[in-house]
Amino acid sequence: MTTISEPPDTASTPAFSRRPARGAAFFSAYVAAGLLLIAFNLRIGVASVGPVLSSIESGLGVSPATASLLTTIPVFAFGAFAFLTPALTRRVGLHRLLGITMAAVAIGIGVRLIPSPIALFGGTVLVGAAIAVANVCMPAAVKQDFGHRVGLMMGLYSTSLFIGAAVAAGLTVPLMSAFGGSWREALGFWVVPAVLALVVWIPRALRRPGRPPVADAPVADAITEPLDEPRFAHLFRDPVAWAVTAFMGLQSLSYYAALTWIPSILHDAGTTQHDAGLLLAYSSIPGILAALTVPAAIGRLRPAWLPVAGSAVLCAIAFAGLLLAPSGALPWVWMTALGLGQGAAIALSLTYIVLRSPDARHTAHVSTMAQGIGYLLAGFGPLALGALHSVTGGWAVPIIALIVLLIPQLLTGAAASRERHVLSGGR
Repeated sequence: MTTISEPPDTASTPAFSRRPARGAAFFSAYVAAGLLLIAFNLRIGVASVGPVLSSIESGLGVSPATASLLTTIPVFAFGAFAFLTPALTRRVGLHRLLGITMAAVAIGIGVRLIPSPIALFGGTVLVGAAIAVANVCMPAAVKQDFGHRVGLMMGLYSTSLFIGAAVAAGLTVPLMSAFGGSWREALGFWVVPAVLALVVWIPRALRRPGRPPVADAPVADAITEPLDEPRFAHLFRDPVAWAVTAFMGLQSLSYYAALTWIPSILHDAGTTQHDAGLLLAYSSIPGILAALTVPAAIGRLRPAWLPVAGSAVLCAIAFAGLLLAPSGALPWVWMTALGLGQGAAIALSLTYIVLRSPDARHTAHVSTMAQGIGYLLAGFGPLALGALHSVTGGWAVPIIALIVLLIPQLLTGAAASRERHVLSGGR
């Protein structure tokens, strides 16, 4: 395989490593802030819809099943559009593409302001597609720009995802009240952080790809090979790549199934609709804590599968609690355990994409495979749980199914935790 790289343009511009240390530190901090602002926007387009779903149903005069597509479509889009990322990055460059995704997110959210069901669903597809591409680009950007601080940056990245989702879930209903009961304007408000991220990222997007932000970073853009490159195709026969992919898909399935149906589980058990939403929003707080700390601790925990097991056990406690004692004060305990477990699992799955890849190029390809296939699998979670509820008339079987799925999640996560790279022959 030919490695494609572009030497730094030392003739016209001094290499970044020659800049004063203070300038290098400032630019590195700026890039980190830009990446975290982008990450903040990668769940808002989905998380902002759920709290006002009933208002959307009545406003459009559609069934709950039709309205629920607004939360299901983006997850499938995360998977389906992920496979376009290598070709897109090859054309415009990794960092420019991240800027384009923020512009597309802003446009998609803006389109949803148009008083038309077609615009609402079309804007949702555009938001999902843009986030899908950004999802794949982010681990590659972290690997390229912060390969010496992967644990810290992946922890901050995962934390930004959680904070964005929590802020959108918690503020959309108050925004609707502030806008006179308009759910369209409440959803449209979230164009603001997308535009802010785009504006902040423009200098990095326009920077020449041959000039990395830190002295020891690679000089080539991360995704420089076509999707059908033999090296990429080999990932589909690689057990490490499949372990990372399966773990990503299973933990995402559990997360989105819980995100969609836990308010209904709690409400059907006697919790008010307001308190059910509050409990779900609260689970993001321990999730943020886990997402921030777990990636940085991976290298120090032994055995390597210990954090994977811990996250699975916490989720099992939460689901068992919802099955046996879904009312009263105990749901606060279950939501604490669920937030910690899911926060750790999400952070681990994203971090393993980076750690199991020897360089930024491989990170981009593993990210494409893991998130493309993983999110397609995850999209079936809410649908399957809803179908089980409809068939059985209760929540016991769906919750038991979530507990059972933690077994393959634990096994694939343990395999992904082994300290080896993809395409390394098991070494």
